[in-house]
Amino acid sequence: MNQLDKQYTDLLQTILEYGVEKKDRTGTGTKSIFGYTIRHNMKDGFPLLTTKKMPFRLIATELIWFLRGDTNIKFLVDNDCHIWDGDAYKRYWDAHPDAEKTFQYEGSTIETRRMNKEEFINKIKTDDEFAKKWGELGPVYGKQWRDWEVEKHVIHPDRTVLASKKIDQIANLIHDLKTNPDSRRLMVNAWNVGELDKMTLPPCHYGFQVYTRELSLDERMDLMVKKHKMILEGGDDSLPTRAISLMWNQRSVDTFLGLPFNIASYGLLLEIIAKSVNMVPDELIGNLGDTHLYSNHIEQAKEQIGRGLDRIERINYGVDILGYESLLDYGHSQNEDELITKLCDEWGVPTRTREPYPLPTLVFNKTDKFFGELSDDLSLLDHLDISDFVVENYKSHPTIKAPLSN
Repeated sequence: MNQLDKQYTDLLQTILEYGVEKKDRTGTGTKSIFGYTIRHNMKDGFPLLTTKKMPFRLIATELIWFLRGDTNIKFLVDNDCHIWDGDAYKRYWDAHPDAEKTFQYEGSTIETRRMNKEEFINKIKTDDEFAKKWGELGPVYGKQWRDWEVEKHVIHPDRTVLASKKIDQIANLIHDLKTNPDSRRLMVNAWNVGELDKMTLPPCHYGFQVYTRELSLDERMDLMVKKHKMILEGGDDSLPTRAISLMWNQRSVDTFLGLPFNIASYGLLLEIIAKSVNMVPDELIGNLGDTHLYSNHIEQAKEQIGRGLDRIERINYGVDILGYESLLDYGHSQNEDELITKLCDEWGVPTRTREPYPLPTLVFNKTDKFFGELSDDLSLLDHLDISDFVVENYKSHPTIKAPLSN
């Protein structure tokens, strides 16, 4: 049963009922609560919400961008992912305060104007030098995950030199998982206090921690059955012996637009890490700080929560959506309520307008060999592609559009 969508819509309802009104940096205004936890068992399916359609391709593209250590939107734009367009454009906009400007140059009058967002993105696509300057977001997630810089004074006999050291937190995490899986220091942090002022947007999800445990004998037997093995004796070097969980921490949560992306993104990250170190994805946990709905997302949240269907609506739903025409035979009699309800239940007719569907399954197109090599050579992360991940059996309700606040 899909409990993830229920947890999520319960959170939406909690904010609507108990959230306090707060101002925010975007000027939009929010309803906000503080402190919330979402837990999902990965064996129940890949955590892609079904109560509205989610763009998995965009989610995977952004995560690959993080893992490559990239901080320029050029990669995202080239892959038709526009999650960070607004942040880059805002930086460009703020640096060009004059919408139109006229100046004299060698006796000629020159008129310039600030590009609109569409022109800006097209320039990012087509002009590498422009993209290098204006597509850069500063030392955001990818930089901190893969290239955290530390400066220290190195003392030589005749002088002191300021040296720089770079830390690849993902490489360290993979190494520690392979050599010391019970460590309590399996963490990656994006909240680099010394570089926050250089970032276009400080990290919202600012760090994550992983935790592993040994699989029970029953769990290993289940794995062996899946691999078409008949007995445990004799062993199998490829058979996982541990399960791995991931918990991320988030200071600021755009609950309607951002959180569904975060859940799926960290679910995908957990799957990638697990495959790289030959472990089984276990629990995904999100610890949420300022958890809010923007004031222009209220009606969209109510739509996603949905409402209960009455008798006639359930009959119509069964006929129009699921095609159970035999329901028409009972739809005209007020004395058949119990039978109709029984039929609706047996045939899986929803009881709510946005009743969750079963969660989908994630399939890797890259081989196990690739991920085994990846754990030793993280440069292979540059060879990850959106097509390497496929979500199968994903069924969802329609998209619900809402404006993004930058």
